[in-house]
Amino acid sequence: MAKKIAILTSGGDCAGLNAVLRAVVCRADMLGYEVIGIENGTAGLLEKPYAVRPLSPSDFDGHVMRLGGTILGTTNSRNPFEYKMPDGKIKDRSGEVIEGFKKLKVDYVIGIGGDGSFDILSRLAAQGKLKFIGIPKTIDNDLSMTDVSVGFDTAVSVATEALDRLQPTAASHDRVVILEVMGRDAGHIALNAGIAGGADVILIPEIKYSVEKIAKKIKAVKKTGRNFVLVIVSEAVKSPDGKKIEVTYPDGSKRYGGIAEYLAPKISKATGSEARVTVLGHVQRGCSPTWNDRLVAQALGVKAVDLIEDGDFGKMVAWQKMRAASVPVKEAIAKCRTVDPKGPLVHTAKSLGISFGD
Repeated sequence: MAKKIAILTSGGDCAGLNAVLRAVVCRADMLGYEVIGIENGTAGLLEKPYAVRPLSPSDFDGHVMRLGGTILGTTNSRNPFEYKMPDGKIKDRSGEVIEGFKKLKVDYVIGIGGDGSFDILSRLAAQGKLKFIGIPKTIDNDLSMTDVSVGFDTAVSVATEALDRLQPTAASHDRVVILEVMGRDAGHIALNAGIAGGADVILIPEIKYSVEKIAKKIKAVKKTGRNFVLVIVSEAVKSPDGKKIEVTYPDGSKRYGGIAEYLAPKISKATGSEARVTVLGHVQRGCSPTWNDRLVAQALGVKAVDLIEDGDFGKMVAWQKMRAASVPVKEAIAKCRTVDPKGPLVHTAKSLGISFGD
């Protein structure tokens, strides 16, 4: 019988996930492996019967690769080690997940995820003696040891297009437009999109700022005769005094959000200019992947299966210097990769006259 690979997507969705699935399935079929997809991350193995489906190249006719999201579904709230039960109690259900892999006679596990997902999947692999390979996906691009993660390029493209669309309306109404983007604790989306989209001010969590410095830049722009200013801010940027700006949800959880609304009245007061806010939110996740995300996704998917064929486990595939490589999962998730304030992209932005409010 053919050896069996189980593949799942875990954590937040992003563009390019289906391209990864396509590459894994096609390469595995070529090498004689059977592939099953687990639905909704590890949660699919907590259902009875198991929420799984066989995957074959015929499932990926070229159309699926172009779709955003994931055909397998995903979750970022059902950690099997700390599973919230209907009665509100927390239960360790990791043993049930491992039992599911065993009953399905899975030989290898490929997980598409970010640092949180890889931590969970690595613990499951160690506990259940599973052979695990990780494929990095996160719009935040905060995984170490890979130049980019699947989904990042598309998120930056969406944010850049948003700046392109906001510029004419900002000019038409003589406004300061503030665009809030995702990124969690890293400012990669704001930095890359800000440079590409011609922002005047880029605010990221890695660089402290002041409203006074932002106002100075806005006034300087207005003195040149230009009647609009574009500001892009990462969701994790704090208030000048270091306070987190968060939204509290009905279940009591808190998430980043609201920094643009916090800044708008302060900027208006300091500059006398009308400020308007646009928050992209999940728009950055849900569209068709860019060509580059499709390319990287499929190169990493093929590499993941090649690692299985080579017997090289406990690795995360990575995109390094325009090629697929592999690194130990533990090293990849050891620390969050944030923007280097002295790095080349920050230098590029400052050389273009872009302010970081510092």
